[in-house]
Amino acid sequence: MAENGVDPQAQEQQVRLQILAQYIRDLSFENVVAQKGFEGGEITPDIQVQVSLDARKRPVDDQYEVVMKFQITSKNEENQANLFLLEVEYGGIFLIQGVPEDQLHPFLLIECPRQLFPYVRRIVGDLTNDGGFPQLNLDNIDFVELYRQQMAAQQAEA
Repeated sequence: MAENGVDPQAQEQQVRLQILAQYIRDLSFENVVAQKGFEGGEITPDIQVQVSLDARKRPVDDQYEVVMKFQITSKNEENQANLFLLEVEYGGIFLIQGVPEDQLHPFLLIECPRQLFPYVRRIVGDLTNDGGFPQLNLDNIDFVELYRQQMAAQQAEA
């Protein structure tokens, strides 16, 4: 113990997470209704959201890039006709220190996306609204469960 009552090793192990940059890496929005028209009765949208995550080490010490990929499809429940298609890849560059090596992968794919998600939600809401549809407010995502699903899928492939 140090004189001030703080263990120096515990102080060194303190986790540091800092967002250095955020950016849209790729973005696509197709308003199928406006392009092709819509024939039929009432529209009842069925919205499907697929999310995938990717992380990689950058050449600079303690820096990582995390990219969230969203593919959102809205179809009419009645005839399964596409209403809109939205794809967005949103990335962040993070400075991460104090995370043990064996915990770094889940940290990158759980904690970092939690930091980025509110910005993606706003982008999706603005795009759908500006694209001629009611604003889509994405539900919260359980990034722990998403991580588990991705790891299970990778193990099944191996």
